[in-house]
Amino acid sequence: MLDRVGDKWSVLVVVELANGARRFRELERAIDGISQRMLTLTVRKMERDGLVLRTVYPTVPAQVDYRLTETGASLTHLVKALSAWSLDHRDAIAEARRAYDAEHPDNEIRRGSTPGTP
Repeated sequence: MLDRVGDKWSVLVVVELANGARRFRELERAIDGISQRMLTLTVRKMERDGLVLRTVYPTVPAQVDYRLTETGASLTHLVKALSAWSLDHRDAIAEARRAYDAEHPDNEIRRGSTPGTP
């Protein structure tokens, strides 16, 4: 469960759905950088975990929206607290990263890099 609620995309879906139901395309537009496939996987996993309710409307073409379940909605205060903490500490974290990278110029853990890749 920690993998789900700690996952970047799941957190962003919770943030977006905390404001109410959204259609798939609305979520996709609102979450910068998420691919259609990743959004599909994320909302499916969240639906499986009982965090998101998916509703299909009998229209042509079919319309689908997503909303937080009661369990999913109970995460919003935690996500907001994490977001506030991140904002409060972003400068200190950025400085710590700069200092670490300067001290370890060959490190492979920089944002966006994966061990073994340039």
